[in-house]
Amino acid sequence: MNNAPKKTPFYEKHKSLGAKIVEFAGFYMPVMYTSIKEEHLAIRHKAGLFDVSHMGEFLVEGEDAESFLNYLTLNDVSSLKDSQAQYSAMCYPDGGIVDDLIIYRFEKNKYMMVVNAGNIQKDFDWVKKNLKGKVSVKNASDDYALLALQGPESMKILRKLVDFEPESVGFYHFLKGSVAGIPMIISRTGYTGEPGFEFYHKPEESEKLWDALFEAGQPYGLQPAGLGARDTLRLEMKYCLYGNDIDETTNPLEAGLGWITRLEKEDFIGKQALAQIRESKPARKLVGFILLDRGIPRHGYPVYYNGEEVGVVTSGTQSPSLDIPVGLAYVRRDCAKTGTSLEIGIRNKKIQAEVVKTPFVDSKPY
Repeated sequence: MNNAPKKTPFYEKHKSLGAKIVEFAGFYMPVMYTSIKEEHLAIRHKAGLFDVSHMGEFLVEGEDAESFLNYLTLNDVSSLKDSQAQYSAMCYPDGGIVDDLIIYRFEKNKYMMVVNAGNIQKDFDWVKKNLKGKVSVKNASDDYALLALQGPESMKILRKLVDFEPESVGFYHFLKGSVAGIPMIISRTGYTGEPGFEFYHKPEESEKLWDALFEAGQPYGLQPAGLGARDTLRLEMKYCLYGNDIDETTNPLEAGLGWITRLEKEDFIGKQALAQIRESKPARKLVGFILLDRGIPRHGYPVYYNGEEVGVVTSGTQSPSLDIPVGLAYVRRDCAKTGTSLEIGIRNKKIQAEVVKTPFVDSKPY
């Protein structure tokens, strides 16, 4: 069996631009081209382009597709209309998170699930294990390449390459159309907190799409961006990252994902456990914090309140937008209020921190 990392269709583009390439979730991916800060700020103020072809796509079809997906995921799939997308997650029976994902409804009985790159095989096995009713599922991950155009100038850039008004596509809506004459799914989604689009297309069209977007984007300061900036952008918005902030040991209610947990709908996997957690209230909560002194909070660092260990850091960075250290942490419920003074254990020191309102920045993706 070949365990070598896969290359996305944009690999040669990344190399020619001098990207720093790392192995991530079984793929060779660009972590940055110039600097994480420069790419991050380009997306907050202008526009950037991410290769996210490592994400997984599953096609779910059949007359019971809707009821099956409603059983499999937390959110209410029956509320979706054609050409609408929905953020959701799958849970184990104990309420732990299998993965977070997006569901796209093409038409009645025809859907696509988009899952995290590092979880493709695990997720597909879970979906197949829980199949019920008249439903077929296909792992179509190799059939799609995915580019994300993000940033306040993304509308102007896309407008030059399409025959429709980009602003007519609502947030978390999509359409089947063409960009630069290339047929694809054009989705008003992203992981940055900025306006933007994601383009699901055939891998053989990838280089043509890349070139067309950069040509159109040049007057607007479009830059290529790597996984490093993708991570700092999502962290400033308090968007959860699977493997850092959420995993099989965390539940959606403590992770701030109660808004996608539809306990009022019919039975779904994890419903009983999550109903009990909601009733007794989660013992801990995912909060945003800032450091009041120098240091970078990292995944796994301990969190203290009045000298007592009360939690753990899940994500942290020096915020490029705010130029201060920020992070996310699970803390005991009584320490989760905005304004609470905490300490983060960094190397052998305890650094002062404060729980703050999130998102850390006031960007809006719509």
